[in-house]
Amino acid sequence: MAQGTVQVTHTGTSRWRRRTGEYASLAAALEAAADGDVLTVAPGTYRENLVLQRAVTLRGPEGSPGSVRIAPVDGVPLTVRASAVVQDLHVEGQDAAAPAVLVEEGTPELRDVRIVTRSAAGIEVRGSARPTVRRCAVDNPAGIGIAVVDGAGGVFEECEIVAAGQAGVAVRGGAHPRLERCRVHHTSGSGLSATGENSALEAVGCEIYEVRGSGVQITGRATAHLTDCDVHRTTADGVTLDTDAVLTLADCRIHDIPENAVDLRSRSVLTLTRTTVRQFGRNGLSVWDPGTRVDANQCEIFDSTGDYPAVWVSDGATAVLDSCRVHDVPDALFVLDRGSRVDVVDTDLSQVRNTAVSVSDGATAQLDDCRIRDAATGAWFRDHGSGGTLSNCTVDGTQTGVIVTKGADPTVERCTIDSPAEAGVYVSAGGRGSFLNCRVTGSGGYGFHVIDGSRTTLRKCRTERCARGGYEFADSGADAASGASPLVEDCTSDESAGLRAPAAAPETAVQTVSHSPGLLGAVPGQRTEPEPPAAAAEPEQPARSSKDVLGELDALVGLDSVKREVRALTDMIEVGRRRQQAGLKAASVKRHLVFTGSPGTGKTTVARLYGEILASLRVLEKGHLVEVSRVDLVGEHIGSTAIRTQEAFEKARGGVLFIDEAYALSPEDAGRDFGKEAIDTLVKLMEDHRDAVVVIVAGYTAEMERFLSVNPGVASRFSRTITFSDYGPEDLLRIVEQQAEEHEYRLAPGAAEALRKYFTVLPKGPAFGNGRTARQTFEAMVERHASRVAQLPEPSTDDLTLLYAEDLPELL
Repeated sequence: MAQGTVQVTHTGTSRWRRRTGEYASLAAALEAAADGDVLTVAPGTYRENLVLQRAVTLRGPEGSPGSVRIAPVDGVPLTVRASAVVQDLHVEGQDAAAPAVLVEEGTPELRDVRIVTRSAAGIEVRGSARPTVRRCAVDNPAGIGIAVVDGAGGVFEECEIVAAGQAGVAVRGGAHPRLERCRVHHTSGSGLSATGENSALEAVGCEIYEVRGSGVQITGRATAHLTDCDVHRTTADGVTLDTDAVLTLADCRIHDIPENAVDLRSRSVLTLTRTTVRQFGRNGLSVWDPGTRVDANQCEIFDSTGDYPAVWVSDGATAVLDSCRVHDVPDALFVLDRGSRVDVVDTDLSQVRNTAVSVSDGATAQLDDCRIRDAATGAWFRDHGSGGTLSNCTVDGTQTGVIVTKGADPTVERCTIDSPAEAGVYVSAGGRGSFLNCRVTGSGGYGFHVIDGSRTTLRKCRTERCARGGYEFADSGADAASGASPLVEDCTSDESAGLRAPAAAPETAVQTVSHSPGLLGAVPGQRTEPEPPAAAAEPEQPARSSKDVLGELDALVGLDSVKREVRALTDMIEVGRRRQQAGLKAASVKRHLVFTGSPGTGKTTVARLYGEILASLRVLEKGHLVEVSRVDLVGEHIGSTAIRTQEAFEKARGGVLFIDEAYALSPEDAGRDFGKEAIDTLVKLMEDHRDAVVVIVAGYTAEMERFLSVNPGVASRFSRTITFSDYGPEDLLRIVEQQAEEHEYRLAPGAAEALRKYFTVLPKGPAFGNGRTARQTFEAMVERHASRVAQLPEPSTDDLTLLYAEDLPELL
């Protein structure tokens, strides 16, 4: 057969028609062929637009795949309108408005066809067509790989989308193809896409990867069913569902996804069975909006590469996890917003860096027969309206087992919390919760720690081997009268300790109390012995008057503007107190302060004196100073931060809480930094206990300005900012003179002037410590003095006390 000709072999039974023939063009051969004929095309390039309207076989020569090129200048290179067979052809298209291969009718079969094109679609199937496409490849960087539209169907077996400028496979208009063992990769749009009512896509044993869009996108009431498929290495989400979409994933693997592994919204429904989700940058499952639902059975979600919850359920959505595993993730399950709900049954949540289960903003979580292991916080019910039930669950190896805050009200029943590093159960900030038949063992802190007058109910609970005590109920203060106290019934402990001082009482820490009215006076573990006499306590130092303390403040070197500010504030408080005594209205004075300035300018000293002044004016009960920094307030996980901040605040009760370098609680690149939780906790405590503690935040001027600007809730609680200026040479000299006098040294003639010059030229960079630098200078002079005098055989009194200019350290 000559090159460029087509041989037609007639396979019919009619005797009068010739059985073979050769034609100079494909069009002529097709015109002459009848149903059942075989058209064998010689190697070459054919610039024809072919239309198959009969059930013929069109193929290239055996043993020469790719030798026949169908490559017209424009239009559709190959149109199939019958149950024909096309095999071993190479199709090239150039028309951006038309597909390279168009299948419009019949049940044709395409085998081993390679399509390299820049067309609207590599293969388009439409209408009533139901083709079978086997081992075909589409390389179409300009458009869709395979488009199945307008009610069409078909089966695609072992096909490959080498490249696509849009979606790899697009299904719309009620079409319903089936893909078997296909590969879709290097697409600029989604790997698989189905949209529109009655559109359906089925894929078995397929692989979708290296996709710039979503791996699988189902939208607009379309449905899809994927079995034994791999979706990985996408740029966008792995799987996306939107607007009443329905998808089933069975025995699939979704991994190496930089965004959400699965994201669904707007009443979409997803069913996952025996599917693994791993190595995702955002959420493993992201579920949004009322009516949206996920049902996962025997699935595994693990190995997050980002800093987001593995399962996120919000805006009224629902998720069900049955017999699943979630592990090696920052947070396991976050459910938030009223109407949102998760039901988790027989599921493992483990190796969680932060919180295993977080419930907030009115959401609900129901966990039955679940296991939470190796998490920072087991379950945290965060705020009012948030709740649900933990039933027959175990929480093992966490920092804090269960946290309930801000009015949340869960039910926890028949649960065991084993070996928490801190509290087994921590309830604060008006949290509620009912704990029934629960057990806490091996706690590094308290078994149950309930504070802020939280109305928690404990029935038939037990604690064992808790380091700080089985039960701790902090004073509820004014709330006690309103019944804002725990209700405790039939609870027991192996601790031989009392509520406040574990070693004081020989009885068990918690005694069985039946029908408790719930007031603090009936809380188990309260002392049954009288309090020790006051004389046994350590005697308190006699309080100084405000005049005496102000005198010490005035004696400090420099700080003139600071002294004026403190004195003015003191005068306001004193006059206000006197006006109240006279039956007059007193101006409200916010006593919390911001101290700004460089290190060593006396901020801590002034804070101590300020507390003592307020105690002398009976504004504070004690006036003592508790100094903390970020490391004292921020824990390694969310739950411990709230606890640490609460404990620091309690230590400062009746005095001053001084937070040095407070701006470190709100770093510029905060992200998921837990400092924000310390700030939120502190702000609420300042509001709830406004008369019990004075808070002073301190740090560098610029950093504190930024800190206050990004935290308006903090800024609104401070009355004024006091700036501590750097010390000048004269101030520094005066500090050295005071140090010398205190330690019985004297400055020799000329030493004072040398010190003044020394402090004038001393670099004032970030390492400059102001008063600290002055004291260090004095210490350095004493050391050099000692080295000099030690060489004298019989030093005189002047030798032992005089500091000379040469004793000054050298400037670096």
